[in-house]
Amino acid sequence: MTGSVGSVGITGLTLGGGYGPLIGRFGLALDNLLAAEVVLADGRIVTAMPGREEELFWALRGGGGNFGVATEMHIQLHHLSSVRSGMLIYPFAEAKAVPERYADVVNSAPDGLTAQVGFVAGADGAPVVLVVPTWCGSPVDGEAQVAPFLKLGTLLAGAVETRSYAASLTAFDSYIVNGQPVFMQTCSVPALDSISIDAFIQAMQTAVSPGCAIFTHEFKGAAARIPAEATAFGVRCDHVLVEILATFANRGDDLEQQRHRSGREELFGRLMQWRFLGDIPTSLARVSPTAH
Repeated sequence: MTGSVGSVGITGLTLGGGYGPLIGRFGLALDNLLAAEVVLADGRIVTAMPGREEELFWALRGGGGNFGVATEMHIQLHHLSSVRSGMLIYPFAEAKAVPERYADVVNSAPDGLTAQVGFVAGADGAPVVLVVPTWCGSPVDGEAQVAPFLKLGTLLAGAVETRSYAASLTAFDSYIVNGQPVFMQTCSVPALDSISIDAFIQAMQTAVSPGCAIFTHEFKGAAARIPAEATAFGVRCDHVLVEILATFANRGDDLEQQRHRSGREELFGRLMQWRFLGDIPTSLARVSPTAH
């Protein structure tokens, strides 16, 4: 449970939730937290775990870093010899058809298969559609499980291969620049459908710069089978988390910051006007300005 990129810190990921490509089989990162040592505001050092500081242990799993400073964590490990994964790039001209076909595949997929969809700028600055499938089940089934993702449309580039899980987390490395400011906002949709896909397309067509992007994260399987009252992370129904990103190069340029902040907010507003949240609690919609 290490998120979708290798540079994600395990502590913050776990305390806040922990979406990732293994979510269907192993749950959220927080579902794999066995115990945590925490320094409280009064200076006491406690260990939260089942049977000990249970209210704190409940709150830590999904409540974020609001209850103290986590100085040590015990995490449930899982043996995973390899995954079958890769990044596939499709033309933006097929931005409607590719996600719709993707949705048909993932709607009936087993727990061991997840996939992300991304709407991003390609090498020439024009938008493209990314699909990143990951199969973490039996290796012998991997090729058959990911094969449908290779046939979603006109494949411009990319391949799906058997690799270590650590290697699979490098897929987005070329899109991550350390120190580059990133404005992020998230919301959740019950599932990808034609209405939400149309909103993604329109949002990207009016994006303020090639630094704007949209990524999805699935919530399914093992993560959805945890009772809502078991942890502070209460949204345990199947859904898709949508990340809206606006990146820009010059941290010191106030006009550029405002332009991208406004672009991100406009993009978010455009998505929200489609009433994405459905039956998902609106508390899931949140703003998280960050810099990477």
